[in-house]
Amino acid sequence: MARAGLADAARVARWADSALGRGSATADGKATLSEATAERAARELGLTPAEVRADWDTARLAGLVEVHGDSARPGWRLRAWNRDDSAVLRGWVALFDAWSLAHPEPAGQEPAAVAEVISAMPQVLSFLQLSAGPVPVAQLLDLLEQRVTELRTERCEVPYGPRLEPGTPKPAEAAPVPDATADTPLAPLLDWALHALASVGALTCGDGHATLTPLGSWAVWVKLEQICVAAQSPAGNIEQPAEDMLRGCARLRPNAARAEYRAWLAARPVGSAVAELIDAARGEDALLRGLAFDALRVVGAPAEPDVRAVVDEPTLRPYALLWLAEHDGADPEDAHHVLTRREATWLWVDTAAAVADHGEAPLLVRHLESAVQPTVPALLDEVRAVGHPRTVQVLVALAAAHPDPALAKAVRRAAFQVHTGG
Repeated sequence: MARAGLADAARVARWADSALGRGSATADGKATLSEATAERAARELGLTPAEVRADWDTARLAGLVEVHGDSARPGWRLRAWNRDDSAVLRGWVALFDAWSLAHPEPAGQEPAAVAEVISAMPQVLSFLQLSAGPVPVAQLLDLLEQRVTELRTERCEVPYGPRLEPGTPKPAEAAPVPDATADTPLAPLLDWALHALASVGALTCGDGHATLTPLGSWAVWVKLEQICVAAQSPAGNIEQPAEDMLRGCARLRPNAARAEYRAWLAARPVGSAVAELIDAARGEDALLRGLAFDALRVVGAPAEPDVRAVVDEPTLRPYALLWLAEHDGADPEDAHHVLTRREATWLWVDTAAAVADHGEAPLLVRHLESAVQPTVPALLDEVRAVGHPRTVQVLVALAAAHPDPALAKAVRRAAFQVHTGG
C-alpha cells in the first residue's frame, strides 16, 4: 500500500533526477518546481502541470527528494526504493506525519484553532485505531471538542506575570481579552483534517463515517508504541543528558542500545537532541564519539544538516563522512571507502583510544585487523604521522597488550618516537 501511495511521487522524483540532473530541478532554493520544469515533466510523463506539482510536493514530504541549500536531489529513500521495503514505509510515515502540509487548511481559518486541531488529532486517530472499524464523524467531533477544551484548559493552568508578596493589594484587573479561537466551529476543521489524512492514504471517509486504512492503523500503532517506548526507556536513561545516556548505553548490545536511543530521542525535539549528541561527540572520550554517531543513525534524515555542518571539524570528520555515506545509501561495510587514507588512520587511532579506555586488552589486539595498512610497520608509520592527540597512549596500551614481544617492542619504539617528536 505504501508503494502504491507513493508510486506517482517516486516517478516524478526519478524523472527529475534523470532528466535534469542532481540539484537542478528547482528555481527558488525552496525545492519548488519552476513553471518550465513542471510543464516539461507534464509533457514527458503524460500528466498535467498541477499533477506534477502535487506529486513533487508529495515526494518532498516523503523524503524521496531532499533539499540541500539552493538545490534538490534524490533522497536515500528513493535510491533504496527497489531494495528496501522499510525505506518505502518510512517515506510513507513521513508523509503521514506531514498530513497538514500535504493538504493545507482552508483559507480564512483561525490559525490558533487550526493548531489546536492538529495537536488534538493524535487522540482522534488513536480512538479510530482502537475502534478497528468505521466511526461516526459526529462521535469524532465530540472527541475532538473535548480534547481541544483540555488543551485550552492546560494553557491556562500556569499564571503569568509577577508574583505578589503576601498582603500586597492586587492591581486593578484589565478587561479580559476575548479568545478568538473559542468561537471557532470545529466541524469544518475536523472535516479538513479527515480529508487531509484520507489524501495521504491513512483513512477513508464516506456516509458520515471515518475508517483507518490498514496502513493508517499500522502507522498509529507504531506511534503509540513509540510513546510507550519513550515512557519506559529500557535502561532508564531517558531523562539523562546525551553524554550520560551514551555512557549508559556503552555496555548494552547493539539492539538494546538502539532501543535506548529511540526512547531518548522520542522524549525530545529532534533539533535539540541532535545538537546535544554532536556536542557529546566533540568531547575527549572517543567511545562517546562513536556512540553519538550511532544514535544519530537512529535519528536518520533530520540529522543530516547538522552532520554535514561538522564535516570540516577534524575530530568529527571521519565519523560524519561515514554517516553521510550510509545516509546516501552506501552499504555500511563499504562506507569506509569515502575516507582518505589519513582519515581512515585517524579513525583507527580514535577507535583504538575508545577500546583502550573502555575495552579489554584482547579487543585492542584484534583492532589491528581493522587497519587499512597491510602491515604493522606501515600502520605505525602512518599512525605517527596522523597527529591524533591520543597516539602515544594508544601505542603504549597496544604494546602492553600484544603477545608478540617483537611486535610489542616495535610499537613501544613508535610510541617513544611520537612522544619525543622523532
